[in-house]
Amino acid sequence: MKRWFWFLGLVLMMASCTLFRPRIPYQMGMSENRFLRQNRDAVISQLDGSKKVYRVNTDERFYILATFEEGVLTNLEERELMPAWHQRRMMEENNRDNP
Repeated sequence: MKRWFWFLGLVLMMASCTLFRPRIPYQMGMSENRFLRQNRDAVISQLDGSKKVYRVNTDERFYILATFEEGVLTNLEERELMPAWHQRRMMEENNRDNP
């Protein structure tokens, strides 16, 4: 009986550890509905027949493009927004060209 309680306690402890691990936000082959539930701020970036591309801003510098074909995640890309120093330089060049 004592072994049974130890075994049951061990199983419960291991089960509780799996509940508290972090969720994987992106996984190849995941469904479009699950992706949209986990990423409520995702917006459609491109529509092409059965192919949909969603854009998710991860922070102020990076975003993710998630491509779904027939409701299944097939491609995942992380891209960087144009750096602020680059935008300022372009604006300065435009101001110099226009007197």
